[in-house]
Amino acid sequence: METVVSGIRSTGKLHLGNYYGALSNFVKMQDEYNCFFFIADLHSLTTHPNPQDLQSTVRNVVIEYLAAGIDPEKSTIYVQSDVPEVAELYLYMNMNAYLGELERSTSFKDKVRSSPDNVNAGLLTYPVLMACDILLHHGTKVPVGKDQEQHLEMTRTFGNRFNHLYKVDYFKEAFAFSYSNKLVKVPGLSGQGKMGKSNGDADCIYLSDTPEVIRKKIMRAVSDSGPTTPNQEKPESVQNLFDLMKVVSTDDTLAHFDDLYNKCEIRYGDFKKQLAEDMVIATEPVRSRIEEISNDEDYIQKVLRMGAEKASASAQKTLREVREIIGIKKLF
Repeated sequence: METVVSGIRSTGKLHLGNYYGALSNFVKMQDEYNCFFFIADLHSLTTHPNPQDLQSTVRNVVIEYLAAGIDPEKSTIYVQSDVPEVAELYLYMNMNAYLGELERSTSFKDKVRSSPDNVNAGLLTYPVLMACDILLHHGTKVPVGKDQEQHLEMTRTFGNRFNHLYKVDYFKEAFAFSYSNKLVKVPGLSGQGKMGKSNGDADCIYLSDTPEVIRKKIMRAVSDSGPTTPNQEKPESVQNLFDLMKVVSTDDTLAHFDDLYNKCEIRYGDFKKQLAEDMVIATEPVRSRIEEISNDEDYIQKVLRMGAEKASASAQKTLREVREIIGIKKLF
């Protein structure tokens, strides 16, 4: 059975992009693969979160994993920092990661531009830590968003470099994986780019958002003044809304509004109302489960203990073998 590994940073509530880009695939995979799904609290330290906020967001992500349908009996759900072996492997792999390739990482260059006062070593070596999350459990299938494909390519580079350096065939290559054979990109509401917390709450539909909040966010989403020529190309802000409708609405609904747009007859108020209602319906099952699980602290703690034990067993085996390959052995 092949191994799936993926995680989500603990930087706040999960949104629609997390769900359709990752969680929905996680749920499908757990019946066919050996799955490790983790909360990446170590990754989040690059932005120096408040300790209390970090703890609460980790708990929220665990709850939302469970609410989305990830079964702790089928999958290993764990917090990244509960498995210290990832930090040790990160140290070893950093010795074989080169400055030039890390500086060429698209995500690093983006962070340098957006946060020039916080260009820390953790941001530079982020792809190495991500690689170690995968290599630690010998993952071969990784459900990631399109923006993470470069990091996955670097994971293969680091694993193959280790194999070549020590003349072993130890680490396997990992590849992006989606049940739809297509990496999902869920756009945000701000008019440009994918949905993301870094763009503010108004850009995201969170899984825990109430119907009232969802409706307000959709109605305020960026659009334009409307088409002026039949069949004209949609600007990015409008295309984003149609892409969201493609995710949560029926094909007939999407086709209806697409036809109205092409005829220059679309009314954005009606379009947004329909999108909002379809989004409320699509998120209702998860939203209800979030509330239910949040009130069961014993269950949450049980899931975390069980996940830490299962992940640690896998990680400890890998580190024993890696140390032996490298030549790190106790002399007493």
